[in-house]
Amino acid sequence: MNAYTNQYQQRQYQQNHIYTATQEQILIMLYDGAIRFTRQAIMAGEQGNQAEKLGRISKTLAIITEFSNTLNHEIGGKIAADLDGLYQFMIRELNAARKDESGEKLKTVERLLVDLRETWGQAIDINHQQQEDATSASEQEAQKAQLEKVYTPLNAAG
Repeated sequence: MNAYTNQYQQRQYQQNHIYTATQEQILIMLYDGAIRFTRQAIMAGEQGNQAEKLGRISKTLAIITEFSNTLNHEIGGKIAADLDGLYQFMIRELNAARKDESGEKLKTVERLLVDLRETWGQAIDINHQQQEDATSASEQEAQKAQLEKVYTPLNAAG
């Protein structure tokens, strides 16, 4: 196989992975992407590659802006408002990071993104466990109801 075929197959795999992902998986993928782009911007800044740094900051900004734009303030209430405030802070830090030679603003954003990604990951795990527990409980109730249907006529006949 040639390089073009390999790239095409890899792109197809990535597209299929995204198209079949749950909303939760997409959220985690976006956090992973924002973290990766922020780290790449930090490295580019350390290497003096301003164009690369600016490009990676732009990609991170796009993801965080999308996070902010898709918050549901009606359902999310205070949590959505707090997240929005955090996203707006990160956007300001990223904009300031364009001229920041120290890389500290990018490192601040990276830490926040890593913490948020970890928190979302834990929340998703807890939600899945609760759903499994609820499903298990409802399955047990259904089995009990089935057994009662089977055994009730026997008990009534006896």
